[in-house]
Amino acid sequence: MNRPVAADMSDVFKWDPAYSLNIGSIDAQHRSLLAIGRELSNALSIGHSRAMTYNIVDRLARYAASHFSHEERLMRTRGYPDLAAHQAEHQAMTAQVVQFRADLEAGRASLSIELLQSMEKLIVGHFQGSDRRYSNFLHEEAAD
Repeated sequence: MNRPVAADMSDVFKWDPAYSLNIGSIDAQHRSLLAIGRELSNALSIGHSRAMTYNIVDRLARYAASHFSHEERLMRTRGYPDLAAHQAEHQAMTAQVVQFRADLEAGRASLSIELLQSMEKLIVGHFQGSDRRYSNFLHEEAAD
């Protein structure tokens, strides 16, 4: 299910049951990623300083790295055949967040509705795309 990107900020980074992969640890981490995204949305809404916004983005980058490591360890352990492609997606997503964090710190970027919507689309797209594929693989493997 592809939920359209929120037109207003009250619905950005909202968990949807359709995002569930039925893997407890991954679903919990995905919810946490979205919660950090909602913090960014709130920061934009109430006008947090660049330093406070940077701290949230930094936390998002660190949490995403930990989450990606957990996912990749699970895939490696279970012999997921598309691990390399999934890792490449993680690396690309990480690079985008790290670049935004650096640009934000240097004053070359700022938080905007468009940026948040783009981030949400990227994150949710990953949940529903490649994460769904590895989830299906893990569930099929467990059923065998």
